[in-house]
Amino acid sequence: MKRIKIWAIPAAILLLMLPFVVQMFDNADFLLRIAVMIGIYIILTLSLNIIVGYAGQFALGHAAFYGIGAYTAALLMVNYDVSFWLALPAAAIVTGFFGFLLGTPVMRLKGDYLGIVTLGFGEIVRLIFVNWIDLTNGPMGIPGIPAPSLGSYTLGSNMDFYYLVLVVTVISVLIIRRIVQSGFGLNLLTVREDEIAAESIGIRPMKYKLLAFTIGALFAGVAGALFAVTAMFVSPDSFQYVESVNILAMVVLGGTASIPGSILGATILTVAPEALRFISDYRLILLGLIIVLMMVYKPSGFWGESKRKRNFFGMTGR
Repeated sequence: MKRIKIWAIPAAILLLMLPFVVQMFDNADFLLRIAVMIGIYIILTLSLNIIVGYAGQFALGHAAFYGIGAYTAALLMVNYDVSFWLALPAAAIVTGFFGFLLGTPVMRLKGDYLGIVTLGFGEIVRLIFVNWIDLTNGPMGIPGIPAPSLGSYTLGSNMDFYYLVLVVTVISVLIIRRIVQSGFGLNLLTVREDEIAAESIGIRPMKYKLLAFTIGALFAGVAGALFAVTAMFVSPDSFQYVESVNILAMVVLGGTASIPGSILGATILTVAPEALRFISDYRLILLGLIIVLMMVYKPSGFWGESKRKRNFFGMTGR
């Protein structure tokens, strides 16, 4: 408990004071926007890690759930004047439902076959965003998404968005931590290691894999709703298959089946492209090389399962 308090208190102070610290820089709004995206990507990485790291299912279509959450929130808020505080859980529920629908048949697949099917699903969803013009406004996207309000106060600045995303991210981390450290999480790891052995002790692999897929999709929907309201605009370009690969890279880089690893991977791969803009022609090549080297020399990631016994703000890998 002491270790948790020692780390958590300065971390909380740092996160709360960060917007005021960055005001000292000329590009404060840009830095706050990066911080907002770090929070969104942390939720996305954690949600995919439930599927890939804890359930052991190779999924390549996570951007589809991210997009479904974003478009659900955007459509509800723009077309039906629904409050963000209702649109957020609605986006999560709708996305979780789509995750359940897709997961019911595809969780019977394994390895490359599952990856191909989920990748195809991601492309289908993106094409729906592009071509269903009456609903999604096609390639032009949905502009003018209203900012959330708290009573008479409207959250309209990047500082406001930072605190909004911070609160939702912390809540998401705590919920996911609770899930993976519960009996459900332990059973999920058992299924990942050996489905036959799991079934022999009364654990139904299909049930646990489907629940993991649904939960992962649900939290991706939360991230999508946050993206929509903080960007105030959504378009199909934000949810291409490259985004799925990017989220998967965050999982791999940080470490599978690790909450601190997901946080670390999301932070590094959100900040790195911006920090390397001065070599814009080569930054993607450099990032790709770094990931390849990580997979060769440190396949468990920066904070993978080999560090599961070590605590980070009281959070183990499990």
